[in-house]
Amino acid sequence: MAKKDGKKGGKRDGRKDGRKKPKQREASLRELLRVPRGERIDLTAYDASATPGGPADKAAGLAATAALAPRLADLQERLYAASTAGDRRRVLLVLQGMDTSGKGGTVKHVIGLFNPSGCRIHAFKAPTPEERNHPFLWRIMKALPRPGEIGIFDRSHYEDVLIARVRELVPRTQLDRRYGQINRFEKSLADDGVTVVKVFLHISYEAQRSRLLERLDNPEKHWKFNVGDIEERGMWPAYQKAYAIALKRCTTDEAPWHLVPADRKWYRNWAISKLLLEHLEALDPKYPPGDFDVDESRRRLLAT
Repeated sequence: MAKKDGKKGGKRDGRKDGRKKPKQREASLRELLRVPRGERIDLTAYDASATPGGPADKAAGLAATAALAPRLADLQERLYAASTAGDRRRVLLVLQGMDTSGKGGTVKHVIGLFNPSGCRIHAFKAPTPEERNHPFLWRIMKALPRPGEIGIFDRSHYEDVLIARVRELVPRTQLDRRYGQINRFEKSLADDGVTVVKVFLHISYEAQRSRLLERLDNPEKHWKFNVGDIEERGMWPAYQKAYAIALKRCTTDEAPWHLVPADRKWYRNWAISKLLLEHLEALDPKYPPGDFDVDESRRRLLAT
């Protein structure tokens, strides 16, 4: 993750004996953006306008994102094709962040690179009366991607340790148990072939104000504005603390958190596209072989 006022360290490349320094493996973006496990997180230490590992500027970023589309589409097709032969693997992208951080924008711009028929998108709102009558993970399990699919959660089960903490909707003892329940749940998903890609969209206080004002200044965006957002904004410190706790307590080997600076929309879109690409490449799904005689089928077809 890119911290504010970070300084580059390390020795100079040149060596006194004239030997070249061994070339180090370039870190993947998922390594670069991964939240360190077990460490206390101070979100104020991370620059929401940074572009770690990214293209040089907006123009380069837009071009780089577009260039990822063919490879993403190919891997998505292979993932779906593999599922027809019994491969249970699938991908779940979990998007969390403050209001205006770009959860909906990510769905629009990034998932647009995929074939929508292979995606399962769910935006979680306040629980319905029926959902409140069940354990908090009940509605999550109903929305999970099926084998071969890419699932996208706009908000998720983490609302039950974020807004629930800030608004004190449940007793603290019950809230504290939920972190462990989430970790066990996500491990069970990983054990069942789900690659969980969790992304915290890190937006600054100033950028949120600017985006909310844009919605007020444009009548065509009034539908996106909720006066309750102003009240929620007043609890910014409490939400930042709640996110920091969730990131610390729910970063695991099976489902680590990734912190994506979100003040620059073009970087946000590129970074999440790149993260998905790296995870799909790690899965490396294969087209299944046909269970029929190709030559015989060609002969019969040509005879028609």
